[in-house]
Amino acid sequence: MEYSINTFEKLLEECRINNKKIYEIMQEKEAYDLEITVETVREKVYKNILAMKAAIKNGINSKEKSYSGLCGDDCYKLKEKYSKVPSLFGKLYEKITMYSLATTEENLRMNKIVACPTAGSCGIVPAVIIALSEEKELTKDDEINALITAGTIGFVVSSKVAMAGAVAGCQAECGVASMMAAASVVQILGGNEFQIVNAAALAIKNLLGLTCDPVAGLVEIPCVKRNAFLAVHAITAAELALADIESKIPPDEVIDAMVQTGQLMSPLLKETSKGGLSLTKSGILLNERLGK
Repeated sequence: MEYSINTFEKLLEECRINNKKIYEIMQEKEAYDLEITVETVREKVYKNILAMKAAIKNGINSKEKSYSGLCGDDCYKLKEKYSKVPSLFGKLYEKITMYSLATTEENLRMNKIVACPTAGSCGIVPAVIIALSEEKELTKDDEINALITAGTIGFVVSSKVAMAGAVAGCQAECGVASMMAAASVVQILGGNEFQIVNAAALAIKNLLGLTCDPVAGLVEIPCVKRNAFLAVHAITAAELALADIESKIPPDEVIDAMVQTGQLMSPLLKETSKGGLSLTKSGILLNERLGK
């Protein structure tokens, strides 16, 4: 079925009119647009889930540093810490933080990851979905539904702004990934369609203005650890949404504010490595050490 979706309001309207879930609307739209079956769409999505799981499996036990030598063993350190002193927040929290680091470190090693929505934010959605899948014993269909739901959020946002740090800062990368992850959590836990979209809005409204200031122009500092923080941020947004705590600013207006914030943001803070952390004393030294 053909759907015209470029706002969250329109997405919710289509869900209401057709009495369908967000993932059902989007998988039908994707099937129509690509002239394939819904079953084929779902199998394509599942291949991404398998790739996410492989990246986590490979990354969680690796201490291999990136070419720069700046990052690569944070997940291993965290895993060692948890083996001795468990997290205050329990096993799910441990998995989310470890899996997010594992995935982003696989990216900096130039290994296979799923850019969701970007390579620099690749650890957030996988960490949340896979960790929840393991803890809640989700089925294959549950995982697929969660990832399609997450992807739908990214799709709607992309109709208004490019998901690139060079365009709107890291709010458009890790920020959008946190939105997507929050939406997937609400889907997994049985929330309704408004709660799903509201969770996404709650996530991004608290990340407006997040800069993209990578040290030495590499997707390493602060990118790797930022993935762990914003994966947990997504859980907070989902918990609030499931309690029917609403964003007082409607989701589409939140995205409008995000776009405006990106436009107002200095170019020095949008992936140029000419401001922020990159121009700290230590950031400059690292740039010089790497010959940047």
